[in-house]
Amino acid sequence: MTGPATTRRRYTKVDPIPWWLKAFGGLVVVFFILPTLFVIPMSFSDATTFQFPPQGFTWRLYENFFTNPVWLDSLGNSFLVATLTALLATTVGTAAAVALSRLEGKFAQLVRTLLMVPIVAPAIVVAVAVYITFLGWQLTGTVPGYVLAHTAIAVPYVLVSVTGALGGFDPRLLRAAASLGSSPARAFVRVTMPLISRGILTGAIFAFIVSFDEVVLALFLRSPLFQTMPVQMYNSVTVEIDPTISAASSLMVVAVTIIFLLPQLLRGRGGRR
Repeated sequence: MTGPATTRRRYTKVDPIPWWLKAFGGLVVVFFILPTLFVIPMSFSDATTFQFPPQGFTWRLYENFFTNPVWLDSLGNSFLVATLTALLATTVGTAAAVALSRLEGKFAQLVRTLLMVPIVAPAIVVAVAVYITFLGWQLTGTVPGYVLAHTAIAVPYVLVSVTGALGGFDPRLLRAAASLGSSPARAFVRVTMPLISRGILTGAIFAFIVSFDEVVLALFLRSPLFQTMPVQMYNSVTVEIDPTISAASSLMVVAVTIIFLLPQLLRGRGGRR
């Protein structure tokens, strides 16, 4: 039954956001941004140690970062591990999400819960377990060891992202593709992937950033010949007082911000087109 009352209910406006919730959200944003307001200005200081407010203005710390082989090697190692982790975690996470979307019952819930354990488990517990296991496999201090360990903690982020994208996917499209003679693999590539591509891309970005920023696992897996940038940043604070970490931190903040905003900008341009 339809009528004026039904029409009015259908187009009723959403309740406005209360002012206290807006204020709380603003405080949360300030809390996350506040450290960068100290770190970025310090990266242009000409002081030989950590000092705030910064004294003078110089590019010396950035020059030291891009000319010091220790920092450059650690940066290259982090990019290598993060890229391989993003590829492997996206593949595994997408496959798991697609498989679990077709399963029902307690078994699917159990598998999904087990895959989400790395997110809720304390990082130190995961690091100790990985270190003990990788010692027997002789994977500590190796690129495969880093990639496998980082993939284990990055897969849940891909799983969540792709599962959300699959929530709006119509399975009747696959039956229609099969009725037209398409194989399951071809239907996945030509039908499923284009429709959930945003979820896959978002999961890949999260996997890359989680791997690039991971420090606890890296501290356990590091070796004198191979260490990632977060470990080098940790050493520059605990082992030596190197203000170059201010430049490194600023560059990481800028890089992560660009990685997050780039898909949004591309999505907005595609929508306008």
